[in-house]
Amino acid sequence: MIRVVIADDQALVRAGFCMILDGTDDMTVVGEAADGLQALTVAAGTRPDVVLMDVRMPGIDGIEATRRLRADHPPDEPPHVIILTTFDLDEYVYAGLRAGAAGFLLKDSLDAELLQAVRAVAGGHNVAAPSVTRRLVQHFVTTGPRIADPPAVEALTTREREVLRLIAEGLSNQEIGRRLMITEGTVKTHVSRILAKLALRDRIHAVIYAYQTGLA
Repeated sequence: MIRVVIADDQALVRAGFCMILDGTDDMTVVGEAADGLQALTVAAGTRPDVVLMDVRMPGIDGIEATRRLRADHPPDEPPHVIILTTFDLDEYVYAGLRAGAAGFLLKDSLDAELLQAVRAVAGGHNVAAPSVTRRLVQHFVTTGPRIADPPAVEALTTREREVLRLIAEGLSNQEIGRRLMITEGTVKTHVSRILAKLALRDRIHAVIYAYQTGLA
């Protein structure tokens, strides 16, 4: 079962998400929080796989709560955070990604999109609202802080550069494997090496790097 904590200051929003998640066979809501500080306490007590984190909450907001949650865990260990936002160009989304969130979704996303996102994040992948993924990257690249002294692209092998370009296109590991005719396990190995060599947190930051350095 995928264990989920919902952090949102609106009780009706939490109730709606609970109905969707608890209505599946592979997910269960293990806790709720009405603000960022409570989210930290609930997460510590329930050890969820995924936290759905609202951005604007009283006290400690979702950005700071995300930063604190992720600071206590390696990038590949839960809890993974999905930022929830009302507006697809909300500036707090970008701050959330920099704080270590695995992605973001609009609060009015379809039920199927929410469930798919939770499953993906629980599996170690990053997610973003399908309608704004490209705008997210373009906005981050053009207005967000640039990578300070990025490692040289030459640190990557030819194959790793190919994989990075395909990541920047939005392809999954499975799709990259089919494109390059290699196994999904081999793709995962390449992705891990890319992130390590370039000192990047996750795939989203790999996409940003690819755009900022001209690979994409």
